Amino acid sequence: ASVNLIAEGQSPRMPLSFMAPAGTFRVTKRRGHTVTAPESHTRYDGVARVITSLDAKKAGQVYQELKPLLDTAHAELAPPGRSLDATIGRLTRVSVPKTPPELTTKGALYVYADPNLEALGAAEKHLLRMGPDNMRKVQAKLTELAAALGLPSQEQARRP
Repeated sequence: ASVNLIAEGQSPRMPLSFMAPAGTFRVTKRRGHTVTAPESHTRYDGVARVITSLDAKKAGQVYQELKPLLDTAHAELAPPGRSLDATIGRLTRVSVPKTPPELTTKGALYVYADPNLEALGAAEKHLLRMGPDNMRKVQAKLTELAAALGLPSQEQARRP
């Protein structure tokens, strides 16, 4: 369910609620702009540690053994034609911001001032909320997992 939600750009919050970060989202001012406070990023340190602790080689072995079952389960949840293998690239393609993205209010919520960031799916925005350090760690592990699972690299996936 989580993989399917991410593939659709949605947040995997519900099926992964047990991994929800503690504390509340906080902002701060930096050079006159509202940005995510560093302590909001550190709320995701535990999630990043869990993801980066995965043994990619063993995960690849288990994946290959369970692939027929995983494909069947995924086919029941996903739209027709969507491959289980296509999801990881969605998160590894998100660029780590060079500077903290500016936030603005929209009602009671904060949204990204940059329309390109705000147009991202909820899954990608969750990744951004982890902060640049956690993003890099998670993306590196996802890339490692993709290789261990035998999935095409981003470069291979872009080729016709």
